Amino acid sequence: MNKWNRKLKPLWFLTPALVFLIFFVFGPLVQNLINSFYKFSAFSPTQQFVGLANYEKLMQDRTLPVALTNNFRYAVISVLVQVGFGLVLAAILEHKIFRKVAPFFRVVYFMPVMISISVIAMLFSFIYNPQMGILNNFLELIGLESLKRVWLGNPKTAIYSVITMSQWQSTGYIMMLFIVAIQKIPKDLYEASVIDGAGSIGQFFHVTVPQVKETIFVNTLITITGSMLVFNEPYILAKGGGPGISSTTIALHMYLEGFMRDNMGYASALAVLIFVITAIVSLVQVAISRTGKED
Repeated sequence: MNKWNRKLKPLWFLTPALVFLIFFVFGPLVQNLINSFYKFSAFSPTQQFVGLANYEKLMQDRTLPVALTNNFRYAVISVLVQVGFGLVLAAILEHKIFRKVAPFFRVVYFMPVMISISVIAMLFSFIYNPQMGILNNFLELIGLESLKRVWLGNPKTAIYSVITMSQWQSTGYIMMLFIVAIQKIPKDLYEASVIDGAGSIGQFFHVTVPQVKETIFVNTLITITGSMLVFNEPYILAKGGGPGISSTTIALHMYLEGFMRDNMGYASALAVLIFVITAIVSLVQVAISRTGKED
């Protein structure tokens, strides 16, 4: 009996986490999958079974390709800026030359992360204002009047304006994760690289990057999955994904279908699509990066 108690004891510690996952993660996933086979509104007492009709509608939805393209843009730009530039920024701040001023700049770069997205959207709406905005006035000041735009009112620039705001807010968070990883790198590796004649750039590519590859994987995964779930930025800054549907994302499209057009069944199908895309991207990234495996 004592032997079985010893074997089952670890399960008791896992039980709270398992209960949480079942009721708040796996349960809603299964329920959402079931809902995607029905047609119903948020307040309808009954549901009409429609089979694969909601998934057939996905193939005919003209908004979906635009939303997917916007999410892809989000992912590519976010990986380049947040992960790429965030790593470079972390390496610069951890360099011995900047060690005295590094704490100040860490706070400065991390500060946008702590600001509410609504406040940030209001700030950038002033920046992008076509008449009084800082951006257009700055372009005029330096003689680049031809580049002035109605940034949020132009279908070609609206999505990139929204993405820019996201990068400004999120890069500091990724940078801090890289700083923690860089601080754990043994100093002996840098000293050995100096003896071998490596400069600052050589140390970055041959010491820093290989040593933080696990953090690069985690940050890339966070960034890409986050890009698939973008909702607040286009909803607040671009007034619901405008102009038209030019800055609509999948998550925003799902929200509009479910709560604005009262088509909860189709919104559930969109949620399933988001889950499938995110899962596939994550699995592919794990397979490519070979994270957790020794070389």
